[in-house]
Amino acid sequence: MRAFTLGLSLLLIVGAGRAPAADAQHGETLAKRWCTSCHVVSDQQSKGSDMAPSFAAIASHPNFNEERLAFFLLEPHPKMANMALSRSDTKELAAYIAQQKHR
Repeated sequence: MRAFTLGLSLLLIVGAGRAPAADAQHGETLAKRWCTSCHVVSDQQSKGSDMAPSFAAIASHPNFNEERLAFFLLEPHPKMANMALSRSDTKELAAYIAQQKHR
């Protein structure tokens, strides 16, 4: 019984360190809801604002980092809509943006 309890404890500890993968598909939904007025968010969109980079350009930037982008999206910015996204939402939006790199 001790071996079982120890094994289960180790499994829980190891598993607790892994965050679930961000849902890029939900990130796409968020992007289409909040971002299309300024950014080109996908290949299907033909025009955004001349002042905002496309998601493909953001993802292709040499210093692009999904985690930093998710953190950046948590704070309101003067030029961006006040989206009031949750941490999960920002991770999912960042995951979707990261997918745009090769498009």
